Amino acid sequence: MKFLIIDDSATMRRIVVNSLQRIGITDVVEASDGREALNKFDSSVGFIITDWNMPNMAGVDFARAIRARDDGKAVPILMMTTRSLREDIITALESGVNNYVVKPFTPQVLKEKIDALVTASVAA
Repeated sequence: MKFLIIDDSATMRRIVVNSLQRIGITDVVEASDGREALNKFDSSVGFIITDWNMPNMAGVDFARAIRARDDGKAVPILMMTTRSLREDIITALESGVNNYVVKPFTPQVLKEKIDALVTASVAA
């Protein structure tokens, strides 16, 4: 399964990619904002991890854009962000995000969130 990682911080993208590699996920595409990610998204992408706060197109706007596409309706989206207020989580979920993790997080937490979303998408 190909993962699309979206974050304007190259350091954070590297942390996520390294965490994914530790759990055996090596098919990864990176983007620095939602607009670039829309250009890189295709039917081979099976999982999306996106930041919220990015230039050009924020993560919630990207999620809305992906959910509006036929090929993006069922792809699991995990939001990773420093925003932790209840209303932020609600906004993210309403935009089409499936789950939410607050930075900083451990590789174990990332793995648990991914496993839960993959299991849920297989069951659906």
